[in-house]
This record gives sequence, structure tokens and C-alpha cells, in this order.
Amino acid sequence: MSSISAPFGEAQPGARLFNPQLAAIQLAGSWLMALGVFLSGFVISEPAPYELLMACQVALWFLFGLKISRAVAPLLALLMLFNIGGLLALTMLRDILTEQVLYVAVSIFLALTAVFYAAAIEDRHQRLALIFRAWVAAGIITGLLGILGYFHAFPGADVFTRYDRAMGAFQDPNVFGPFLVVPTLYLMYGLLKGGLAGALPRVIGLLVLTLAVFLSFSRAAWGLFLFCAIALVFVMLLKERTNAFRLKILLLSLAAVGAMVVALVIALQSDKVRDLFETRAQLVQDYDGGHLGRFERHRVGFVLAMERPLGIGPMMFGRIFPEDEHNIWLKSLMTYGWVGFVSYISLVVWTVVMGFRLLLHDRPWQPYLMIGWIALLGHMLIGTVIDTDHWRHFYLLLGIVWGCGALEWRHRRQRQIRV
Repeated sequence: MSSISAPFGEAQPGARLFNPQLAAIQLAGSWLMALGVFLSGFVISEPAPYELLMACQVALWFLFGLKISRAVAPLLALLMLFNIGGLLALTMLRDILTEQVLYVAVSIFLALTAVFYAAAIEDRHQRLALIFRAWVAAGIITGLLGILGYFHAFPGADVFTRYDRAMGAFQDPNVFGPFLVVPTLYLMYGLLKGGLAGALPRVIGLLVLTLAVFLSFSRAAWGLFLFCAIALVFVMLLKERTNAFRLKILLLSLAAVGAMVVALVIALQSDKVRDLFETRAQLVQDYDGGHLGRFERHRVGFVLAMERPLGIGPMMFGRIFPEDEHNIWLKSLMTYGWVGFVSYISLVVWTVVMGFRLLLHDRPWQPYLMIGWIALLGHMLIGTVIDTDHWRHFYLLLGIVWGCGALEWRHRRQRQIRV
């Protein structure tokens, strides 16, 4: 009755009722996980505090009994197969550098974090609320740092910018901007579904996050933001079919678009903002369409993949060509070989189909699945023009969607047992 063999995992019914120590350990574990999510927004140097905390906590959770169910096992299998491709690609190198070994090690670590999040969410769906609130807190703080840095609000603030672009507590504006999209969707959902009582904090948070995404001047982040916002409204309209709710969405959407237009007009009054916006708003930049530009490198890279089925090894593409792949599909071929590429394609298709089938089910975790699935789909789309294989929050999104899928699998199984 007093056993605590699974403090982070699924306990026996008696333990849940009569073991306060177990409940305290589970609560502490949940908050520790939320702290990890929060720290994912602060990656100025590597290894970041996120890596250090997550490495310890993933080991502890599984050591103390967190289980990988049949519903989460395919995620583990596909991610491990993906990384086996990376290990095989290492054998193609004549001289293996330490940084290349570390690259593959980081890929394996991030894969394990996705499995960890999925298993922890399946164990207790209430952890989803903690995850998203921690993400919102991290997004607003790092977003404010990016805004203050962009406007040089205090001495040394330029550490939060790069190339006159806001990047917050990240190393790259192109990661900073997409990281803010999920907190934005979460606040949007709360604004559309909630009452007036909590509207003001959500509106303020949305203004901060939207401005930060804009000042990142990341075309991928802009496209992701627009796609996800439209997709969220569309899915909510499908689920909530009352005329009153549709009218509310219409009015709030129009108000949001109007506010964004006004904010954009005000921001463009600054010569610095206007010049950079005009440059970044061009669909094709010089480094995209020029000789050995992004698109030319994509073509040459896919031809090279036909000759090197095991890949060319991590970080080698940027040594051969002027820049890295900037395309997750090509990255999979070059760094993880055909083994990694096929497993990644399988993971993408499986995740998108699974999430789509569960998107409108009336469950306590449905809002989190909806936001996570939309954001993950958007990240997979922008992966055509940017590398996402080492984005920490991408693996968190994988864990969220697969965790919700596992919750649905367990829910149906329990219902069948009761019947």
C-alpha cells in the first residue's frame, strides 16, 4: 500500500489515495517538467540550462518508473531509427570531429525529450496546462528581451539582437520567432473561448508576442504565425458551431487584424524598421536565388543524396557549400542518410494523420492537442526553407501531440474494458 516504486509514473490506485509522499513527488516532478519547458526559451549559450536540467530529469523519471506505452513506442522507434541513420552517416567521414559526434548526441538527446514529454503527458493529462503556461511565461519574457534589445532600451541590450533583428534569449532570430507562435496560439484560444475577466492580460501578452515575432524579421516565423493563426480560427469554427461563437470569432478576428495593421503602420514610421522590413519581406533574397543559393543548393544536395545513400555526415554540407542545407528534408538525407530520411517522413505522416483524426474529439486535452498539432504542422511546412532538427520546442511539440494521442488510446481502451 505504501510502495513508491513509480513516483513519476502511474501509481497503484491505493497509493494515489493513501500515499501523500507519492503525491508530493509527482507534483514536484510535474513542476520540474514545467521548469524545463520554461528554460527552453533561454538558450543564449550551449549547453544551456535546459539541456542540463532535462538530461537529469529524463533519467530520473524513467529510473523511477515512467512507462513507455504501446501508443508512445512508435515515436521512440521512429526517432531512434532516425538517429541510427545519423550514426551510420558518421561512418562516412574520414576524420570524425568532436563537434560532429556531439551533433548526433544532441539529436539523440532531443529525441529522448520528445518521448519523455509524450510519456509524462499520457501519465497525467493535467500536465499539459503546466506545459503551456510555462511556455507562455518563457515566450513573454524572452519576447520582451528581444523587443528591448531591438530598441536598445538599456546598455548591453544588443546581446538580445543579431543583424538588427530581435532574437531574445536565443542564438538565432529564426528560432526565436517560431518559438513564440505556440504561446500566441494559446493566448488566442483563451481569448476566443474565455470571458472578459481574463481578456486584458491575454491581449497584453498577445501584443508583446506579436511585436516580438515581427521584430525577429524571420520570414519563416511570419509565415508560421499567419498560417497557425488562420488554422486555429478555422478549426475552432469547425468545432464550435453556434452562431454566437462564430460571431465572437469574427468580431475578435477583425479587431485583431485591425490592431495588427495599426501597429504595423506605426512601426513602419521608423526608418530602421521600414528598411529592414522591405528587405526581409521580399519572397526571394539574393542568397536564395543566386549562384549556389538556397534553392540551387537544394537541387545539388538532392542529386548528391542519390550518390551517397548513407549521407555525408553531420555539418559536412556547410563545409562543401557556402551554407547549410536550410531544408529539413535535405538535412535528413545529408546528415541521417536515407535511413533517417525515410524514418523522418514516416514520423511526419504518422503524426499529422494521428493528430488530424483526433482533432475535434471532445476531450479535456483537446485544446492542447489542437494547438500543438497546428503548430507542429506549421513547423513541418517551414522546414522546407529552414533546419528544424535541433529545435528544442519542435521535439516538445512532438511530445505533446503523441502524448495526447496516447491519452486517446488509453481512453478508448478503458472504455472497451468497462463495456
